Amino acid sequence: MTYAEAMVDGLFGCMDEDPRVTILGNEILGLGPQRIHLQRIKDKFPGRISFPPTSEAAYSATAIGAAMAGERVFVHLGAASFSYLAMSSIANEAATAHYTSGGAITVPVVIHMLHGLRVGGASQHSESPQAKYWNTPGLEIVLPSSPRDVKGLVRSAIASNNPTVMFTHDRLIPLQGDVPEGPFDIPLGQAEVKRQGGDVTIVATSYMVQIALDAAEILAEDGIDAEVVDPRTLVPLDKKAILDSVAKTGRLVIADETNLSCGVASEISAIVAEEGFASLKSPIIRVSRGDVVVPASPSLEGYITPTADKIVAAVKGIMG
Repeated sequence: MTYAEAMVDGLFGCMDEDPRVTILGNEILGLGPQRIHLQRIKDKFPGRISFPPTSEAAYSATAIGAAMAGERVFVHLGAASFSYLAMSSIANEAATAHYTSGGAITVPVVIHMLHGLRVGGASQHSESPQAKYWNTPGLEIVLPSSPRDVKGLVRSAIASNNPTVMFTHDRLIPLQGDVPEGPFDIPLGQAEVKRQGGDVTIVATSYMVQIALDAAEILAEDGIDAEVVDPRTLVPLDKKAILDSVAKTGRLVIADETNLSCGVASEISAIVAEEGFASLKSPIIRVSRGDVVVPASPSLEGYITPTADKIVAAVKGIMG
């Protein structure tokens, strides 16, 4: 089953189980051939999935308002770069409503967007703003990395009473993998060790998990046993899983597509430096996108893209 099929399977199950679940927004699986899988939802629930004219600000506000009124809404904003057009309703309304209402209002909305570097996506279709949303208190943040995970996580996100931002990397959409049949939930805040190892910990998110696994196989050829940890959610963050892995290996490389400065890797580095420093045998290394606007040129884009080779080089640099 592809990532796209698994996400649709998770959404379909939620809609079948709960009549309050609705979908708003166009092309939730992008513009490629995988979008055909959405047809089963259109056929079964024609009145509960709508495709309004493109206006991220309008349909994010609509979704948030509907969630406040009792619906459970999955809203798709397209490329993550365009989510900035909806930032006011996300940050000022969805993220704050429960607190400012003294707990009287819940906002069970899942705000979904496509992120990540792709060939020629350029600045307005390649953004990875996870850190920006992580810096907005009140939001849960979900980053699936596989077909299995997206099914389990989308179900838990929809079941949550908190506003959740869910990121899908564009390159994950056609990814194949085994997926359990029937209802299958992955609790938010539960990391997974994707590969066991004893020499170095590689923490990675979203599509970078797949790249980190590739890097681990390359490292294994040189006798380096890398452990790959996927947080799966940034809020809530399973700090214990990360710290336990670092305590075992003594070394940490973090691979992520957000900017190097103030990015996801920066925060995870800070957590380990503050709470797991005694375990470290070497400096923490970040493998992230450079602090630059994403270029349209494929060659320049490749230069700033975190890759398996860059992860391998980072690991070898701290192995002594």
